[in-house]
Amino acid sequence: MDRGKLEKLLKDFKRGKITEDEFIEKLKYFPYYDLNFVKIDTHRSLKFGFPEVIFGQNKTLQQIKGILLEIKKIHSNVIITRVEKEIAEKIKKDFPEIIYFEDAKILTFKKEKEKKDGYVCIVTAGTADIPIAEEAGITLEILGIKVKRIYDAGVAGLHRLLDKIEILNKAKCIIVVAGMEGALPSVVGGLVGKPVIAVPTSIGYGMNLNGIAPLLTMLNSCSPNVVVVNINNGFGAGFFAYISFFVNK
Repeated sequence: MDRGKLEKLLKDFKRGKITEDEFIEKLKYFPYYDLNFVKIDTHRSLKFGFPEVIFGQNKTLQQIKGILLEIKKIHSNVIITRVEKEIAEKIKKDFPEIIYFEDAKILTFKKEKEKKDGYVCIVTAGTADIPIAEEAGITLEILGIKVKRIYDAGVAGLHRLLDKIEILNKAKCIIVVAGMEGALPSVVGGLVGKPVIAVPTSIGYGMNLNGIAPLLTMLNSCSPNVVVVNINNGFGAGFFAYISFFVNK
Protein backbone atom coordinates (compact mmCIF):
# COMPACT_ATOMS: atom_id res chain seq x y z
CA MET A 1 0.00 0.00 0.00
CA ASP A 2 1.47 3.36 -1.01
CA ARG A 3 1.20 6.55 1.04
CA GLY A 4 -1.57 8.04 -1.09
CA LYS A 5 -3.83 5.00 -0.76
CA LEU A 6 -3.17 4.77 2.97
CA GLU A 7 -4.07 8.44 3.47
CA LYS A 8 -7.27 8.04 1.45
CA LEU A 9 -8.22 4.95 3.44
CA LEU A 10 -7.78 6.81 6.74
CA LYS A 11 -9.82 9.80 5.50
CA ASP A 12 -12.62 7.55 4.24
CA PHE A 13 -12.83 5.83 7.63
CA LYS A 14 -12.72 9.14 9.50
CA ARG A 15 -15.57 10.53 7.36
CA GLY A 16 -17.64 7.40 7.78
CA LYS A 17 -17.45 6.36 4.12
CA ILE A 18 -16.24 2.90 5.08
CA THR A 19 -17.02 0.78 8.11
CA GLU A 20 -14.54 -0.54 10.66
CA ASP A 21 -14.79 -4.02 9.11
CA GLU A 22 -14.11 -2.60 5.63
CA PHE A 23 -11.15 -0.66 6.99
CA ILE A 24 -9.66 -3.80 8.56
CA GLU A 25 -10.34 -5.82 5.40
CA LYS A 26 -8.39 -3.32 3.29
CA LEU A 27 -5.53 -3.33 5.80
CA LYS A 28 -5.06 -7.10 5.43
CA TYR A 29 -2.39 -6.28 2.86
CA PHE A 30 -0.43 -4.24 5.41
CA PRO A 31 2.56 -4.53 5.93
CA TYR A 32 2.85 -7.70 3.83
CA TYR A 33 0.59 -10.22 2.18
CA ASP A 34 1.36 -13.93 2.49
CA LEU A 35 0.74 -16.13 -0.57
CA ASN A 36 2.54 -19.08 1.07
CA PHE A 37 5.18 -19.28 -1.67
CA VAL A 38 5.92 -15.53 -1.46
CA LYS A 39 5.35 -12.68 0.99
CA ILE A 40 4.53 -9.47 -0.89
CA ASP A 41 5.98 -6.42 0.87
CA THR A 42 3.12 -3.92 0.74
CA HIS A 43 5.08 -1.47 2.92
CA ARG A 44 7.94 -0.92 0.49
CA SER A 45 6.51 2.08 -1.34
CA LEU A 46 6.28 3.95 1.98
CA LYS A 47 10.04 3.45 2.41
CA PHE A 48 11.30 3.93 -1.13
CA GLY A 49 8.50 5.54 -3.14
CA PHE A 50 8.08 2.43 -5.29
CA PRO A 51 6.20 -0.85 -4.64
CA GLU A 52 7.48 -4.41 -4.55
CA VAL A 53 10.33 -5.59 -6.78
CA ILE A 54 10.27 -9.30 -7.63
CA PHE A 55 13.24 -11.48 -8.59
CA GLY A 56 11.77 -13.52 -11.43
CA GLN A 57 14.55 -16.01 -12.05
CA ASN A 58 13.63 -19.60 -11.08
CA LYS A 59 10.02 -18.65 -10.32
CA THR A 60 7.39 -20.59 -12.24
CA LEU A 61 4.97 -18.99 -14.65
CA GLN A 62 2.08 -19.59 -12.24
CA GLN A 63 3.99 -18.07 -9.33
CA ILE A 64 4.71 -14.87 -11.29
CA LYS A 65 1.09 -14.64 -12.43
CA GLY A 66 -0.10 -15.09 -8.86
CA ILE A 67 2.19 -12.32 -7.64
CA LEU A 68 1.00 -9.96 -10.38
CA LEU A 69 -2.67 -10.60 -9.58
CA GLU A 70 -2.17 -9.71 -5.92
CA ILE A 71 0.07 -6.70 -6.54
CA LYS A 72 -2.47 -5.19 -8.96
CA LYS A 73 -5.01 -5.08 -6.11
CA ILE A 74 -2.85 -2.70 -4.06
CA HIS A 75 -0.34 -1.04 -6.43
CA SER A 76 -0.32 0.45 -9.90
CA ASN A 77 3.16 -0.77 -10.75
CA VAL A 78 5.77 -3.44 -10.14
CA ILE A 79 9.24 -4.45 -11.35
CA ILE A 80 9.99 -8.11 -12.04
CA THR A 81 13.64 -8.78 -12.91
CA ARG A 82 15.42 -11.67 -14.67
CA VAL A 83 12.42 -12.83 -16.71
CA GLU A 84 13.24 -14.81 -19.84
CA LYS A 85 11.49 -13.88 -23.09
CA GLU A 86 9.53 -17.15 -23.29
CA ILE A 87 8.02 -16.58 -19.83
CA ALA A 88 7.34 -12.90 -20.56
CA GLU A 89 5.39 -13.72 -23.72
CA LYS A 90 3.15 -16.13 -21.79
CA ILE A 91 2.57 -13.55 -19.04
CA LYS A 92 1.55 -10.94 -21.61
CA LYS A 93 -1.33 -13.19 -22.72
CA ASP A 94 -2.96 -12.72 -19.30
CA PHE A 95 -1.62 -9.20 -18.67
CA PRO A 96 -1.61 -7.51 -22.12
CA GLU A 97 -0.82 -4.14 -20.56
CA ILE A 98 2.50 -5.31 -19.14
CA ILE A 99 5.73 -4.08 -20.75
CA TYR A 100 8.74 -6.34 -21.34
CA PHE A 101 12.28 -5.01 -21.84
CA GLU A 102 14.08 -7.89 -23.49
CA ASP A 103 17.68 -6.69 -23.10
CA ALA A 104 17.15 -5.99 -19.40
CA LYS A 105 14.83 -9.01 -18.86
CA ILE A 106 12.47 -6.78 -16.88
CA LEU A 107 8.66 -6.72 -16.69
CA THR A 108 6.71 -3.67 -15.52
CA PHE A 109 3.32 -2.03 -15.98
CA LYS A 110 4.57 1.49 -16.71
CA LYS A 111 7.40 3.98 -16.52
CA GLU A 112 7.00 6.77 -14.00
CA LYS A 113 6.95 10.35 -15.27
CA GLU A 114 10.52 11.45 -15.98
CA LYS A 115 12.02 13.81 -13.44
CA LYS A 116 13.57 16.89 -15.03
CA ASP A 117 16.42 17.68 -12.66
CA GLY A 118 19.36 15.61 -13.91
CA TYR A 119 20.38 12.14 -15.01
CA VAL A 120 22.36 9.04 -14.13
CA CYS A 121 25.12 8.00 -16.52
CA ILE A 122 25.80 4.31 -17.17
CA VAL A 123 29.17 3.24 -18.58
CA THR A 124 30.16 -0.23 -19.74
CA ALA A 125 33.64 -1.54 -20.39
CA GLY A 126 32.44 -3.70 -23.29
CA THR A 127 29.44 -4.58 -25.41
CA ALA A 128 29.07 -7.91 -23.60
CA ASP A 129 28.34 -5.99 -20.37
CA ILE A 130 25.29 -4.25 -21.86
CA PRO A 131 22.59 -6.69 -20.58
CA ILE A 132 23.63 -6.00 -16.97
CA ALA A 133 23.85 -2.27 -17.71
CA GLU A 134 20.36 -2.33 -19.23
CA GLU A 135 18.98 -3.97 -16.09
CA ALA A 136 20.27 -0.90 -14.22
CA GLY A 137 19.17 1.58 -16.89
CA ILE A 138 15.64 0.26 -17.35
CA THR A 139 15.18 0.08 -13.57
CA LEU A 140 16.05 3.77 -13.34
CA GLU A 141 13.81 4.74 -16.25
CA ILE A 142 10.86 2.85 -14.75
CA LEU A 143 11.47 4.85 -11.57
CA GLY A 144 11.38 8.09 -13.58
CA ILE A 145 15.11 8.85 -13.72
CA LYS A 146 16.70 9.97 -16.99
CA VAL A 147 19.64 7.83 -18.13
CA LYS A 148 22.54 8.58 -20.45
CA ARG A 149 24.52 5.61 -21.73
CA ILE A 150 28.20 5.34 -22.68
CA TYR A 151 28.75 1.78 -23.88
CA ASP A 152 31.96 -0.03 -24.89
CA ALA A 153 34.43 2.44 -23.36
CA GLY A 154 36.83 0.19 -21.45
CA VAL A 155 40.43 0.76 -20.41
CA ALA A 156 41.78 -0.92 -23.56
CA GLY A 157 40.87 2.31 -25.38
CA LEU A 158 40.41 5.15 -22.88
CA HIS A 159 40.00 7.76 -25.62
CA ARG A 160 36.48 6.33 -26.01
CA LEU A 161 35.74 7.53 -22.47
CA LEU A 162 37.76 10.75 -22.22
CA ASP A 163 35.79 12.55 -24.92
CA LYS A 164 32.64 11.91 -22.84
CA ILE A 165 34.01 13.63 -19.73
CA GLU A 166 31.42 16.42 -19.86
CA ILE A 167 28.57 13.88 -19.76
CA LEU A 168 30.21 12.16 -16.78
CA ASN A 169 30.76 15.40 -14.86
CA LYS A 170 27.17 16.56 -15.26
CA ALA A 171 25.66 13.27 -14.05
CA LYS A 172 24.18 13.05 -10.55
CA CYS A 173 25.59 9.54 -10.22
CA ILE A 174 27.51 7.11 -12.44
CA ILE A 175 27.12 3.36 -12.77
CA VAL A 176 30.14 1.56 -14.24
CA VAL A 177 29.69 -2.02 -15.45
CA ALA A 178 32.78 -4.09 -16.23
CA GLY A 179 34.03 -7.66 -16.45
CA MET A 180 37.55 -8.93 -17.23
CA GLU A 181 39.86 -7.29 -14.61
CA GLY A 182 37.27 -4.65 -13.61
CA ALA A 183 39.56 -1.60 -13.70
CA LEU A 184 37.12 0.87 -15.30
CA PRO A 185 35.26 2.05 -12.15
CA SER A 186 38.55 3.18 -10.54
CA VAL A 187 39.40 5.12 -13.71
CA VAL A 188 35.99 6.82 -13.78
CA GLY A 189 36.17 7.48 -10.04
CA GLY A 190 39.52 9.21 -10.54
CA LEU A 191 38.09 11.45 -13.26
CA VAL A 192 34.93 12.72 -11.55
CA GLY A 193 33.79 13.93 -8.15
CA LYS A 194 30.48 12.05 -8.25
CA PRO A 195 29.30 8.79 -6.65
CA VAL A 196 30.38 5.83 -8.78
CA ILE A 197 28.56 2.52 -8.41
CA ALA A 198 30.70 -0.35 -9.69
CA VAL A 199 29.06 -3.48 -11.07
CA PRO A 200 31.34 -6.49 -11.67
CA THR A 201 30.16 -8.88 -14.37
CA SER A 202 30.93 -12.51 -15.10
CA ILE A 203 32.14 -11.52 -18.58
CA GLY A 204 35.75 -12.39 -19.38
CA TYR A 205 38.32 -15.10 -20.00
CA GLY A 206 39.47 -17.81 -17.55
CA MET A 207 40.84 -15.80 -14.64
CA ASN A 208 37.81 -13.57 -14.58
CA LEU A 209 36.56 -16.38 -12.31
CA ASN A 210 32.91 -15.70 -13.19
CA GLY A 211 33.12 -12.15 -11.89
CA ILE A 212 35.24 -12.67 -8.78
CA ALA A 213 38.33 -11.05 -10.36
CA PRO A 214 36.57 -7.74 -11.22
CA LEU A 215 34.72 -7.84 -7.89
CA LEU A 216 38.01 -7.93 -5.98
CA THR A 217 39.52 -5.21 -8.16
CA MET A 218 36.54 -2.94 -7.54
CA LEU A 219 36.51 -3.61 -3.81
CA ASN A 220 40.20 -2.64 -3.71
CA SER A 221 39.68 0.60 -5.65
CA CYS A 222 41.76 3.54 -4.45
CA SER A 223 39.08 5.96 -5.68
CA PRO A 224 37.15 6.89 -2.50
CA ASN A 225 33.93 7.69 -4.37
CA VAL A 226 33.51 4.11 -5.66
CA VAL A 227 31.06 1.67 -4.05
CA VAL A 228 30.47 -1.89 -5.27
CA VAL A 229 27.42 -4.11 -5.70
CA ASN A 230 27.42 -7.85 -6.23
CA ILE A 231 28.35 -9.67 -9.44
CA ASN A 232 25.87 -9.01 -12.29
CA ASN A 233 23.61 -7.01 -9.95
CA GLY A 234 22.39 -4.39 -12.41
CA PHE A 235 19.11 -3.94 -10.55
CA GLY A 236 20.89 -3.26 -7.24
CA ALA A 237 23.07 -0.63 -8.89
CA GLY A 238 20.09 1.01 -10.54
CA PHE A 239 18.01 1.15 -7.37
CA PHE A 240 20.91 2.49 -5.30
CA ALA A 241 21.51 5.15 -7.95
CA TYR A 242 17.81 6.06 -7.70
CA ILE A 243 18.24 6.69 -3.96
CA SER A 244 21.56 8.50 -4.49
CA PHE A 245 19.91 10.70 -7.11
CA PHE A 246 17.82 12.42 -4.44
CA VAL A 247 20.61 12.61 -1.85
CA ASN A 248 23.08 14.21 -4.26
CA LYS A 249 21.10 17.34 -5.19
